[in-house]
Amino acid sequence: MIGLCSVTFRDKQPEDIIQIAKDAGVEAIEWGGNNHVPPTELETAKRVAQLTKDAGLVTSSYGTYYKVGTNESFDSILAVAEALDTKIIRVWAGDKGSEEADEAWFNEVVADAERIAKLAHEKSMSISFEYHSDTLTDTPESARQLMEAIEAPNVFLYWQPAETLTVEERKSSLSLLGEWITNVHVFHWENFNNRFSLEEGAEDWEDYISRILTHSPYTHHYLLEFVKEDDPGQLKQDAETLRKIVEKFG
Repeated sequence: MIGLCSVTFRDKQPEDIIQIAKDAGVEAIEWGGNNHVPPTELETAKRVAQLTKDAGLVTSSYGTYYKVGTNESFDSILAVAEALDTKIIRVWAGDKGSEEADEAWFNEVVADAERIAKLAHEKSMSISFEYHSDTLTDTPESARQLMEAIEAPNVFLYWQPAETLTVEERKSSLSLLGEWITNVHVFHWENFNNRFSLEEGAEDWEDYISRILTHSPYTHHYLLEFVKEDDPGQLKQDAETLRKIVEKFG
């Protein structure tokens, strides 16, 4: 299923984002917890959930900024995810890169991941780590090490084209990490300030998705993010490109 990360348009209101999503023809939205649906605002979550449903869209996931390893309360995040009617909660693998983290911190992240996974399991939900720099998932190898260490059946991993890797290294990472990959953040860029249309990266993305489907047994939401010039018109073009790629695989 093709979707949109609400953080792509972080300065817009949920109503505007829903309209942008509908205009682009996507089916799902990952609602972000930093500005659109904060974990402290349950009533906002309920309102956004109803707006999303009324628009014929689904909430693919709740994109939180919970740093695993902090051992903070997870109750409000679970409540908001439940209100949004989603089963996937995205979290971050701590706040230190794998080179900086010592064994004690690694173990702390593992323990906290198992704790929140148990809480999520009680709600029939799963946890997925953001695949990102400055966390324990900042390289394919460190991400695999973390996933292998966590003993919980409902902990998974997102994937996105890491800017620190070459295209070939990104492709290779998918065989290393595929068994845990759920949702995918889709964009084509050199860096945050230099973004391109997805069409320019269509060949790479066709290969990425082919490898994801080969190695990952799960259902995936392909969530567009970091659109060139933050332009809703570009999102629509990117969604068309992504749909053509996904449809090649049935």
